[in-house]
Amino acid sequence: MHTPRSVVAAANVRFTPRVGSLRCAPIWGRRIAPAGILLILGGLLLLPVARVTGGVIYETTSAYHRIQVVDQRGLRTLSFNGTEETRMSLANPLQGHFQYIEYFFMPWCWNTNLTNVLMVGLGGGSVQRLYAAHCPNVSIDTAEIDPTVREVAEKYFRYEPGPRQRVFVEDGRVFLRRSTTRYGAIVMDAYRKGRYGSGIPAHLATQEFFKLAREHLTDDGVLAYNVIGSVGGYRAEIVGSIYRTMQTVFPHVYVFPAPDSINVVMVGTVAEYPVTMAWLLDRARAVSESGAVALPTLTQRVRAFRALPPPNLPQCPVLTDDYAPVDGLLGE
Repeated sequence: MHTPRSVVAAANVRFTPRVGSLRCAPIWGRRIAPAGILLILGGLLLLPVARVTGGVIYETTSAYHRIQVVDQRGLRTLSFNGTEETRMSLANPLQGHFQYIEYFFMPWCWNTNLTNVLMVGLGGGSVQRLYAAHCPNVSIDTAEIDPTVREVAEKYFRYEPGPRQRVFVEDGRVFLRRSTTRYGAIVMDAYRKGRYGSGIPAHLATQEFFKLAREHLTDDGVLAYNVIGSVGGYRAEIVGSIYRTMQTVFPHVYVFPAPDSINVVMVGTVAEYPVTMAWLLDRARAVSESGAVALPTLTQRVRAFRALPPPNLPQCPVLTDDYAPVDGLLGE
């Protein structure tokens, strides 16, 4: 869960999914760091880090992250390696979160009978809390590679595991390979440790991964993917390349840019038919009126819908396990 800004320059290179990653150091909302220099080191796209400051109430180092829990101005923040991952209001755990996570409810517009979701990445459990509160009949399986993150989410962020909220301590791609379950929605918001912050694991952003994910979706299933960047500006290369890669696997891909942070949630659908905003609004109203979804901002979030592809799409490569240059933004 992240958002960043910097200067980009590098050459096309090869990488292996074992070590490569799409790098992004988050700076939430509009709090953009001063101009910095992007570095390419050890297969990570490295950006300046927005350091978390405030009252640290817990910190530890796991095999994957330097973890801090910070309380400041009525908000509790989860930090990985100095960057903000999750935010929660201390007064109301269902508030204070980053707005883009509400776009993870968009699958309801295609799958109005949604019963199960796979979430790759737990963080502080913001998505899981919202689904538990607003869609109590939906079961969520979460693949989270770091067992310490699960402990922190339970102790400090009101995440409550149970029959409808299960966590599997496992890499998301490995989990899908071993699973026989088909999900109504798969939600991607996973990051890994880099020397200077967090990054998108490359093996979770390739054509091969998206094919595997589609095999685990129901006939009306949807994949929702959080990407840090913008459609036509900052980090448009990453946004366009992931969009184009998803487009090779899913019949339709749509984007939902968040207005309060540099995040774009991409939605890939199994359904063959194209949709319009009017159609989505009708579906959102229907599931809200039926009581299936109690998220009060559902129709408001639908209005961020964009059917057109990113304008730089012809220049963006398809990302694969063997080659993913992203206009030179990946290193070995």
